[in-house]
Amino acid sequence: MRPALAFDIETVPDVAGLRSAWGLADLASDEAVAQAAFERRRLKVGHDFLPHHLQRVVAISCVFRDADGVRVRSLGTPQEDEPRLI
Repeated sequence: MRPALAFDIETVPDVAGLRSAWGLADLASDEAVAQAAFERRRLKVGHDFLPHHLQRVVAISCVFRDADGVRVRSLGTPQEDEPRLI
């Protein structure tokens, strides 16, 4: 069996970065800021997947398969510090 390794990185909108980049008041809820970003993106390109620089990493997972079986490992939560996770 040929070993295989796959990674997956989960992201969420970088609400603090969006507030800073767009000069939004701190009073806007995180959900409202994220929804505004999605709507802006849909109007611009027809879908709501935000560019990578407007997202932050919240989880990193990998799956490894070899002759010994399959192993899955995940790191991270939305509350963790992104630089520390990476």
